[in-house]
Amino acid sequence: MFSVKPMKPTFRSYLPPVQTDVKKTIEPPIRKLEPKLLRGEIVVNEVNFVKKCMSAENSQDDLWGKLICTNFKVSFIPQEDSSKQKSTLSHLLLGEHDIPLTCLEQVVTVNDAKGKRKVLGSNQKLKFNPTELILYCKDLRIMRFCFQEAGPESAKKVCLAIAHYSHPADLQLLFGFEYRGQRYYESKGALFNGSTGQGGLQTPSFDRPSDWDREIKRTGASEWRVCSINENYAISPSLPEHVVVPVSLADQDLKQYSLFFTDQRIPIWCWSHKNGSALVRMTSINDPQQQRKIDQRIFTAITKSHPQYSDVIKSDLDKCLPSLQDVQSAFIKVRQICVVEPFEESEERWYSSLENSRWLECVRAFLKHSAEVVYHLDGKNVSVVLQEEEDRDLSCVVSSLVQLMLDPHYRSLVGFQALLQKEWVMAGHRFLDRCNHLKKNDKEEAPLFMLFLDCVWQMMNQYPAAFEFTETYLTVLSDSMWIPLFSTFLFNSPKQRAQHLTDFAKSKAIPHGEEQAVFFPPVWKWSQQFSPKDQTLFNNPLYVGKGAACVQNGEVKSFRRSKQKFSSSTLRAPTSLRVTPTSLWATPTSLRATPTSLRATPTSLRNGLRGAEDPLPRRSSLVSELKPDFSPVKDESPSERFFRDWFCRPADPQGLLLPLLMPSHVVLWKLFFLRWVPEACIPRGGPVTTFHKLSQLVDEIDILQRQLRQTAAPPGPGAPPGPEAPPADQRRMYFAAFPPNAPPTTPDFLSSSFPFTPVGNLCRSGIHGTPITKFLNGARVWLSTETLDNDAA
Repeated sequence: MFSVKPMKPTFRSYLPPVQTDVKKTIEPPIRKLEPKLLRGEIVVNEVNFVKKCMSAENSQDDLWGKLICTNFKVSFIPQEDSSKQKSTLSHLLLGEHDIPLTCLEQVVTVNDAKGKRKVLGSNQKLKFNPTELILYCKDLRIMRFCFQEAGPESAKKVCLAIAHYSHPADLQLLFGFEYRGQRYYESKGALFNGSTGQGGLQTPSFDRPSDWDREIKRTGASEWRVCSINENYAISPSLPEHVVVPVSLADQDLKQYSLFFTDQRIPIWCWSHKNGSALVRMTSINDPQQQRKIDQRIFTAITKSHPQYSDVIKSDLDKCLPSLQDVQSAFIKVRQICVVEPFEESEERWYSSLENSRWLECVRAFLKHSAEVVYHLDGKNVSVVLQEEEDRDLSCVVSSLVQLMLDPHYRSLVGFQALLQKEWVMAGHRFLDRCNHLKKNDKEEAPLFMLFLDCVWQMMNQYPAAFEFTETYLTVLSDSMWIPLFSTFLFNSPKQRAQHLTDFAKSKAIPHGEEQAVFFPPVWKWSQQFSPKDQTLFNNPLYVGKGAACVQNGEVKSFRRSKQKFSSSTLRAPTSLRVTPTSLWATPTSLRATPTSLRATPTSLRNGLRGAEDPLPRRSSLVSELKPDFSPVKDESPSERFFRDWFCRPADPQGLLLPLLMPSHVVLWKLFFLRWVPEACIPRGGPVTTFHKLSQLVDEIDILQRQLRQTAAPPGPGAPPGPEAPPADQRRMYFAAFPPNAPPTTPDFLSSSFPFTPVGNLCRSGIHGTPITKFLNGARVWLSTETLDNDAA
């Protein structure tokens, strides 16, 4: 790219700065370090001679270069590319050393000489010259830059610029608006709100009646209809313009009922079981005197929509699940322990700290309650109404998990994206507030979507053949929340999205009728971020699609569980379930009030540590163990029988899935939480390398199957041509198979933490394979580092 090779800085060989004139010693960079800018992106400040710290022990791996702040990102441009730091996957919008401004959690400046430290906000003054800049990111990265050799005033200005531009005063000051405006004027009238998924498949946006009609037909919900009384958001500002309601409810009645619901959000249909039971979401009713009357009318309409006129029950999520504050507090704690440094010094307290964070308890609580709702929909054939005060947070998680467990369509990649579009984006989840993109109100921040992705990963970890997508896809999806170029995670409601983009179009003098041209695309348009080859890493090579079979030892078999394997770790429902019109069943009022159901497991069993069995299995908890022989119990309740029967049957990846809720099964999502921790990574080893080999194997099988079909094809000119292998960059597998006579090649560099981890995070120990690695990969629990060293010797 450049004709002159830059000189490598040699700062380590110089005397201490107090004894030498640095300005006379340092050679200026030969090449001009320029950032890669997007449309509408401008550089607002920069500083040269910055060191990016890569290791706490020595500076051999540190990088020297320029630190730049734009209106979109913080970018570090090294003077020399490091051959050791290469990502497997390249991002089309961000470089290896780039951080979107919306991804910044805290901007901290440090002056070592004066012992000062300050967290910078917008329009703040900095009274000292910073020697270090530490960036704490929402994706758990920590970046450290040193300014000892840079100009003090330039360093101060770039720190203030980063702090200011990471705290926008208004939503339209986010870079995405400027980016879309530039795209409009460069390609007049072109639409940018397509929702094309992988392989040409489209993810429905559910912003038009036809998308809802297809979903009604797909689920067989014949007694439900698309209602458009909220067109132009005339009824509720947080609901989409089109919703699905019972056929027996007239529009006039719904308008009248809407006055009594929070934010005028009428009850909305989510999904229907093939047996006729329906899953419905509903807010609380403002007027207590009208509650019984409105409940009766809504429930009667839902009952009429059922072929057998089955009962309807209500689950009050505010009373039986962790609150937003509980989830936020747990996430902050687990985030802190996953970036603690030095990591190896805290290993003996690490699991107890993880347990005390209560993050895994939150994950288990949502999975547990979702499984209880599944029992009523599938086992009891009754409809369930999920009630939450505003119906925009907890209900998004539960409704999505319930559908994921019941409907295999949502476990495909496009189906999963449709589920998120339907239950999160169009249902009005407050992404702007919960992600705190404007950093205005920390009290409104809550990682509900991150909690949901963790719950999905727990299911994927337990049933790897049932999901078409991989945990890499889930992690990329979580990272995309912090890129302000997509409509999916940027707004609180469809109305807010439409209003802001209309206002923006007026401010940019875009003619009326062409506002659609600046509409943000959804994140599902992955071609904006990754190449087709890189997107194939989202595909699970173990996925068993509809009608697929498992081949073991040359025989076609279905996926089955071993009774012995699952006898002590299966799911059990409460014995005291009693269906009432107002509650799903008796559940604790909050996570804090559930010491028996979520806290009473011994520490030896928690957080993935396998130890002695719980000596006191409880009949009142869904996580109670079943009898080893699965024998019926005299006082067994219908719910217990339902779960026992399900776990006795072979696992069907294309059927109902129920989560395992023992603490040994609900474990930390290592790829997300520990991907920036070198001590938890294994270079050229671990699960990703296993994925590499499996990908090669499945790809070879696919080629052999194609060759067999071609060989078996009838000869003659009239015979249909055999299917050809797709191009290399369109294969389902990321790693293509090679012919038997091809020369051996060295596999791509992989890490067990993440296949394309950006480089240069928290300055940490550069030693891999520390004792904590033994913990994280299932080895026996060592009493201390000294014990481990003695054993290894």
